[in-house]
Amino acid sequence: MHVTINDGDCLHYSTPIQVCKNVTAKFAIMFITIQYNVTQSLDERAEQVNLYQYGPKDIATVFFYLLIAVILHALIQEYILDKMNRRLHLSKTKHSKFNESGQLAAFYLLSFIWGCSILTAEEFATNPTFLWEGYPHTHMVFQVKFFYICQIAYWLHALPELYFQKVRKEDIPRQLYYICLYVFHITGAYILNLHRLGLVLLVPHYLVELLFHASRLFYFSDENKQKGFTLWALLFVIARLLTLTLSVLTFGFGLPRAENQGFSLAKGNFNVLTIRMTCLAAICLTQAWMMWKFINFQLKKWREHSQSQASKKKAFSPKSKPHKKDLARGSANGVVKSDDKTSPRARKAKAS
Repeated sequence: MHVTINDGDCLHYSTPIQVCKNVTAKFAIMFITIQYNVTQSLDERAEQVNLYQYGPKDIATVFFYLLIAVILHALIQEYILDKMNRRLHLSKTKHSKFNESGQLAAFYLLSFIWGCSILTAEEFATNPTFLWEGYPHTHMVFQVKFFYICQIAYWLHALPELYFQKVRKEDIPRQLYYICLYVFHITGAYILNLHRLGLVLLVPHYLVELLFHASRLFYFSDENKQKGFTLWALLFVIARLLTLTLSVLTFGFGLPRAENQGFSLAKGNFNVLTIRMTCLAAICLTQAWMMWKFINFQLKKWREHSQSQASKKKAFSPKSKPHKKDLARGSANGVVKSDDKTSPRARKAKAS
């Protein structure tokens, strides 16, 4: 039996299997491809440009790339990290941290290179006024939207990986904190049409995190390789100051002076005082929490280093030698006195 479908003036005959395939294909496209394509011409003579917006269908796309991230995570773990662990013979504690740093270092490296290429192409970093001019930035190029889809998918995939990787109970709260912070901030920048600011802040942050986890990998291979942590500590403070500076400029000076003021879900405009202050407070509190963790980490390392140095000094210090006065008391006229304070002649007389 055939099904007749009217397409304009023509009649097409399709079998039920073909109809099912067409429905399945349309359903699969929603998961695989980037949705909400908008064609726009910047000038009258210029060629049309394909831009993108966000919408509810992005949830399906995020879910698909979440599954891709799980597969890539397993491949990196099996073919790279597990082989390195067998060679290093690490303890259980170091084994867990080594796997965490290996996975995150690969992700930070890819995201940093990808983010730098977008910043170079879109010129977001050359002019700070691009962060707020023309807000709301409801349209994105393909690379920007795909970058955010992959970022959200990766950090959401890290939640089930806590179970798949059999992470220790002591490490789960610490990892949950930074996973939830990443999801909250990246999703917030994506929904509030602040993807320009989010991208500019993510790139230097990922560089600092990449340096930290790379230094930790080298430290696990050889404990004498600790120079990377010094450079990381310097860049960490600079990245925090840069994040606070750009956030205050955007939410405190740039957006309040923008032309489009007000709140409108239809237009994607969230430029009101309440939202601006909430975003700025969230960023400042996050940076303060990171600095507090950083200071505690540095104090812990300093205490461990001072304790190790003190133990080394005690181990290599020479044994205490007898004082000259003690030697003088123990001997008189070149004859060493015995403990019972009797001379050798007196002991011979007593023995006879």
